[in-house]
Amino acid sequence: MESQDIERAGELAGRIVEKLSTVVLGQEPVLRQMMVTLLAGGHGLVEGVPGTAKTLAVRSLALALDVRFGRIQFTPDLMPTDITGVNLLDQRDQSFVFHEGPIFADLLLADEINRAPAKTQAALLEAMQERQVTVDGVSRPLPPVFTVFATQNPVEHEGTYPLPEAQLDRFLLKAVVDYPPATAERGILDRYADGFHADRIDTYGIEPMATVGELSRLRQAVEDVHVEPAMRDYIVALIRATRDDPSLTLAASPRAGVALFSASRAHALLEARDFVVPDDVKELTVPVLRHRVRLTPEAEVEGETPDQRLEHLLTQVKVPT
Repeated sequence: MESQDIERAGELAGRIVEKLSTVVLGQEPVLRQMMVTLLAGGHGLVEGVPGTAKTLAVRSLALALDVRFGRIQFTPDLMPTDITGVNLLDQRDQSFVFHEGPIFADLLLADEINRAPAKTQAALLEAMQERQVTVDGVSRPLPPVFTVFATQNPVEHEGTYPLPEAQLDRFLLKAVVDYPPATAERGILDRYADGFHADRIDTYGIEPMATVGELSRLRQAVEDVHVEPAMRDYIVALIRATRDDPSLTLAASPRAGVALFSASRAHALLEARDFVVPDDVKELTVPVLRHRVRLTPEAEVEGETPDQRLEHLLTQVKVPT
């Protein structure tokens, strides 16, 4: 793909983020990370306390794309078949007919995923990794652009179940939604005064800006973003640095390196560039790795966080010029 085509693809992705920013105020870094996830063909985990527009952000993204949208509200009594679908007996001809679950969508919102037990959470594993669903021994493919955005409350909140490490590793990145700044919070009130309601999508003011075909072309454009050997060495050095850090009991895996590689390319496209620079890698290192590393008990007692350790590693690894 020509550099001009990549530039146009990046401009389209940038316009989508700008439009989302008019609905989800004060959360542009999170929106950009969500767009990176979508461009890279990965899945995203969005964490934040209730009321910080996690669901609104994903719903707005779905409106900006002309795609089939599905939503699953995770609860403690949710069963795996509630996600994947089930074979039901047709009384007319005594045959079983498969009824699709909500997972058969282009863009799936898994809302409050950590409120369901591990068995139900695991129902997403095959779909996220293989992009197919197996029910009663029969595998059924999911749409080519299938993408999951899962929201969750912080794990220390009551009524939550920590996601298994194997499932966490399936998410390309983890975006953390913080409270918006005062100016954005005032803007939220102004929007409600003007008639906006989070539970009425007709008040969002978002029209589809890209079709499924255009989304596929955006992802193809990411594949054509060039990554110099020096940048690949930089990514490997960052991944391996987590394994030498005595404050971490769980370090980044080779799959984490592939995720950082893919996310960096998507970020470059979002910047309308056909090549990756160190700032792309730096921007995505914490979101891509924060859910893939684990602190030692001693580091946790001292009040450290995975984000802080990763930020420290970024200062220790030599940046290519």
